[in-house]
Amino acid sequence: MQEYERKQLLERVEREGATVGADIPETIEIQGEEIDLRTFVFEIKRRETVPSGERDRVEQAKKNLRRERLERLERIEEGDITWGEGEELAGSIIGIDRALNALESLGPTDLEREQKVQQAQDRKRWMSFLKKALGQEDDASARRGR
Repeated sequence: MQEYERKQLLERVEREGATVGADIPETIEIQGEEIDLRTFVFEIKRRETVPSGERDRVEQAKKNLRRERLERLERIEEGDITWGEGEELAGSIIGIDRALNALESLGPTDLEREQKVQQAQDRKRWMSFLKKALGQEDDASARRGR
């Protein structure tokens, strides 16, 4: 795969609206185990909030999905793969993101943790705003031609 193709795939995966219209994969292999991801997400999503007995299972699923997403992203970034393999990986990453978005949108299971995450996101947005306002865009943005 050419370097510019690799960058295109990475940009596609990281695009803010990448999950819009994307489907949650029917099944996904995570650490050698086949998981019925769509069924799991819809089963959990049917409820308004996560029942206390399911919280650990949902948190573990989100952790595993994040880990799998990172591994697949690293394969695109650094792996010796073809364009077709990269396309497949990018599609699966977007599907994982869609599943994570659905699971994250459930009622907060830990209000204190939720508040810390929100504060961290607010700080990140504020720092990004300040960098742009001061003309100090990060190197990644400058390389992409923004």
